[in-house]
Amino acid sequence: MSGHLDYEINKELGECYLFMGELDKAEEYYKKAVGSNGIHPDPYLGLATVAVQRGQLDDAIAMYEKAHKIEPTDKSLSGIALIRMENGEKENAYSLFVEAIKMNPENMVALFSLIRLGHELERVQDIIPYLRDYLEVDPAKHEVRYSLAGCYLCLEDKEAAKDHLNKILEMAPDFEAATEMLDTIQS
Repeated sequence: MSGHLDYEINKELGECYLFMGELDKAEEYYKKAVGSNGIHPDPYLGLATVAVQRGQLDDAIAMYEKAHKIEPTDKSLSGIALIRMENGEKENAYSLFVEAIKMNPENMVALFSLIRLGHELERVQDIIPYLRDYLEVDPAKHEVRYSLAGCYLCLEDKEAAKDHLNKILEMAPDFEAATEMLDTIQS
């Protein structure tokens, strides 16, 4: 039993220090967690985050890939994809974010990265279904609906864009960006 308990404690301490921005301490405890019991993806995800914050992207991707081999999750996929995106491998990042979203439609990192890549790669049409799926789960997430309206506007579908902007303003009359986009469409 003590092995598992050590693992949990070390992992928690790693997360705690990471949260406080103490990267050396976080790394130390994540490494202890890796050594203490069996094989878990979480400490590797933690070590990847430490590496990202230090700007060591090669180390980070190695840690994300270790985590991913142990247990593929939307977190490890998004992590790998973010670094690929940083490195300019946009097509590859795009398909990894899509995979992450299929595993967890509520992964906001993946969703907002897809929105960005969709615009950059001129694949706006392709990302619309992911935004719509997300809004079925959480219809009040106005930033997502606003991005969806933006996608429709890019595709010259002004009616669909207006429809979504009006939905936002029904729920959140003070969402200024929506008012501005609506004014732009109607001017």
